[in-house]
Amino acid sequence: MALNTCCCSPAAVKKRLPILAWLPNYPVQWLKMDFIAGLSVGLTVIPQALAYAEVAGLPPQYGLYSAFMGCFVYFFLGTSRDVTLGPTAIMSLLVSFYTFHEPAYAVLLAFLSGCIQLVMGVLHLGFLLDFISCPVIKGFTSAATVTIGFGQIKNLLGLQNIPRQFFLQVYHTFLNIGETRVGDAVLGLVCMVLLMVLKLMQDHVPPVHPEMPPGVRLSHGLVWVATTARNALVVSFAALVAYSFEVTGYQPFILTGETAAGLPPFRAPPFSVTTDNRTISFPEMIQDMGAGLAVVPLMGLLESIAVAKAFASQNNYRIDANQELLAIGLTNVLGSLVSAYPVTGSFGRTAVNAQSGVCTPAAGLVTGVLVLLSLDYLTSLFYFIPKSALAAVIIMAVAPLFDTKIFGTLWRIKRLDLLPLSVTFLLCFWEVQYGILAGALVSMFMLLHSVARPKTQVSEGPVLVLQPASGLYFPAVEALREVILSQALEVSPPRCSILECSHICSIDYTVVLGLSELLQDFHKQGVTLAFVGLQVPVLRVLLSADLKEFQYFATVKEAEKYLRQEPGTQPYNISEDSVPEHKIALLKA
Repeated sequence: MALNTCCCSPAAVKKRLPILAWLPNYPVQWLKMDFIAGLSVGLTVIPQALAYAEVAGLPPQYGLYSAFMGCFVYFFLGTSRDVTLGPTAIMSLLVSFYTFHEPAYAVLLAFLSGCIQLVMGVLHLGFLLDFISCPVIKGFTSAATVTIGFGQIKNLLGLQNIPRQFFLQVYHTFLNIGETRVGDAVLGLVCMVLLMVLKLMQDHVPPVHPEMPPGVRLSHGLVWVATTARNALVVSFAALVAYSFEVTGYQPFILTGETAAGLPPFRAPPFSVTTDNRTISFPEMIQDMGAGLAVVPLMGLLESIAVAKAFASQNNYRIDANQELLAIGLTNVLGSLVSAYPVTGSFGRTAVNAQSGVCTPAAGLVTGVLVLLSLDYLTSLFYFIPKSALAAVIIMAVAPLFDTKIFGTLWRIKRLDLLPLSVTFLLCFWEVQYGILAGALVSMFMLLHSVARPKTQVSEGPVLVLQPASGLYFPAVEALREVILSQALEVSPPRCSILECSHICSIDYTVVLGLSELLQDFHKQGVTLAFVGLQVPVLRVLLSADLKEFQYFATVKEAEKYLRQEPGTQPYNISEDSVPEHKIALLKA
């Protein structure tokens, strides 16, 4: 009963429905800012959704199907005012790897990924993401940037029948370079230049001041709108050019073509697929997607939470990581009911949201409605969008994801971290899951090596003092034993030693056995091993073990006096009655 009361308390309900925390105090002046931000993101997401559907190997309408559900779910469940959920370049690339360009697989993958993410959120398993290190993430995103960017070269140049596997793609692109369509190449390059110029304008527009004349503020506002909605403007310009040629009866561009009109049907995700020859069952679909069922949900969570944390830190507020897991998980589950493929937090559109002055997740409602309106009324206009223009949008969107500075940064800070980064980067060109898995395993090996072989600081003096530089866990016992034996007992004559344990916060049975053997070795050689700086949990374990020859001192100085046989210094007896009073209180707690 107490548990149910706690779960249904107002604080718990507000934690699970963050909208209840900000909506009752929503000031009217925020409405304008949220509307502008939502409109700006909407004008960005529509052309990007069409382009990312191409990256995912799906018909263009599936990009739009994936772009609106996250806006509505995040309105209720999101803890970041800046984040927008929807299709992204990296998630689209993963979908293309694991769904074989088959919409039914993509929709089912969204449903299963959402279920996995919901379970992780309910069980508070977000900490598992901490085991994927930053170099692994950087290696993956950099490889994905190269893969996505180069994959659009064929559309930029108007090349056809180019395979999607990266190495074959590189080979056939250069092999068929002579078949470049001049119209597509020129239009694609013009679109890239326009996008670059508008981005530079956005970065260098001075801030507005209240004392500026109205005309200057108006021109500033127009420039801001043009630069923020640059994707929509450039794509519209390219579509207008293509339509102009269509009227003349000559079409030099490869067009997007027919986009299914209307809103997607609301239905359960497909649990089987009927092809010309046979019906593929649900277990077979699961088997076909394989590692994608782990890679897609995990990378979706990583990307979304990384974006949320970055903007929360930048704008001085906090997010709830487990609540973010629930939001993205429910988005994917509900999105699968409207034929969406897996989505995550978008860094680019979240940046647009933040730069537009967004105040709450309510901006997502405007974005979602705009996407729905485009599906209902504008799909006929998408026919004339040249694929080279969408390729330019993708290339310019993913280019900033390639962190050129990370290699130099790791070289200066810790060169060993270049190993997991390089392994991940290179293997991701072969298979994404192998790259991520190999990078994570290399990072894990490096972590385990530091745990199993902690550095031990050795201080020479009247008495040898050894201090493990980090915690002491069972893989490290033999390494510590070897250091102590070589420094204290394998010399002539054997030396009394002090083990300074202030950095050791917990030990296990294997460690206790190792320390017991060390004490016996010292006793056989007629010298003493004294312990200093034991924390209460460690002291409790050692008291319970009842180790022979165990002597504990409060400070190194006391231990040195005793070991040098100076009068007036005695070790603490190994019983609860003689442990210092502050230790007794903690031990009895």
